[in-house]
Amino acid sequence: MNLAAHAVPGDAPVVAAPTTDRQKIKAIMAASSGNLVEWYDFYAYAFTSIYFASAFFPSSSPTGQLLATAGIFAVGFFMRPLGGWIFGRLADKRGRKASMLVSVLLMCAGSLLIGILPTYETIGVLAPVLLLVARLAQGLSVGGEYGTAATYMSEVAGPGRRGFLSSFQYVTLIGGQLLAVLVVFALQHILPVEEMRAWGWRIPFLLGAVAAIVALFLRSSLEETASDETMQSKEAGSLRALLQHKRALLITLAFTMGGSLYFYTMTTYMQKFLVNTVKLDLKSVSTVMTLALIAFMLLQPLFGILSDRIGRRNNMILFSGLAMVGAVPLLSTLSVVDNVYAAFALVLVGLVIATFYTSISGVVKAELFPVEVRALGVGLPYAIANALFGGTAEYVALSFKNYGNESLFFWYVAAMAAVAFAASLWMPDTRKYGYLDGNGRLSG
Repeated sequence: MNLAAHAVPGDAPVVAAPTTDRQKIKAIMAASSGNLVEWYDFYAYAFTSIYFASAFFPSSSPTGQLLATAGIFAVGFFMRPLGGWIFGRLADKRGRKASMLVSVLLMCAGSLLIGILPTYETIGVLAPVLLLVARLAQGLSVGGEYGTAATYMSEVAGPGRRGFLSSFQYVTLIGGQLLAVLVVFALQHILPVEEMRAWGWRIPFLLGAVAAIVALFLRSSLEETASDETMQSKEAGSLRALLQHKRALLITLAFTMGGSLYFYTMTTYMQKFLVNTVKLDLKSVSTVMTLALIAFMLLQPLFGILSDRIGRRNNMILFSGLAMVGAVPLLSTLSVVDNVYAAFALVLVGLVIATFYTSISGVVKAELFPVEVRALGVGLPYAIANALFGGTAEYVALSFKNYGNESLFFWYVAAMAAVAFAASLWMPDTRKYGYLDGNGRLSG
């Protein structure tokens, strides 16, 4: 089965792309700076919601308050498909650089709004409504950021090192998450819990808004990777052209279903899981997650190098296979541990499994699409599946727990990993049939 509407040797040309190692590293760092800020701002919500939930959602049940904040967290994800389409089309028709500049500005606005937002006690129901608006803006921004950044970094990286250089997308994604954890961790040791709940939770959002300005400056120096000829093509950023690559779309959807659900389970939801189910105190949980995320971040380039040697398809088979058979026993064991050391070890095992996927998350999808629809092809199906499965992970898990069936969530994670496993077996070897390094024909 041929996925390309028109097969050509290799990919369409790019222009002005960095060619020397120094230029490539500089470009990766500039692109990554915005990615770090985007994800820091997005995760700041997840890690501070346990403090501000009562400020926006008055309720007698702490679990009910967390469900409400998790619901808004999930709703933010449902803006991602729109963001993936808008920014993917912008990146394919007007350039990767323009798309990345707009996305970081939008994230800055959303973060600033949350940081200065009055509480329910002050303005009533308008408070959660405005919180929702801010999250929608952030969701739109992140929906566009992923596909464009993945496309840009994959195009900047050269043959033989795409896995290694592209892995820095998740280095900075995890770095943003880690930075959010570190900021919260520091605030927990500086401010009493009462002050954290009263106003301390606002600090991470205000810091994120300032950091976005720095990222905007760094991204302004980026070189464009798509040619004028490509951007002016009638197929550039076209949904109609994208739909000609149905198999690539289905593989991207399946990878994201399993990969995002597993990733968000082991990262953003894990903080609440360790507090509500494992019954660890907040400071211990912050320590566990901080150390685990540092290790997780440092592993990304190593697993990216591994993919350059064994191929992206084999990386995905290893991730999805291990997640499929390991999710239930791993989470079940973690739910009954009674000390922080065992909790840390089990979380780290789960994150090591995730690294087979996260290190190549962007490039494995970028290789499936031709340049004229690459940003749209990477961003839109990712955003759709991420909204349905990654963004809802926390809400679904808390819902199962609220109804006394938490273990069913573990099986749900394993089932979605099985979908990714099937897609991994169906995926061709992109070293031979990919649009970046192969012959431009995805067959089989």
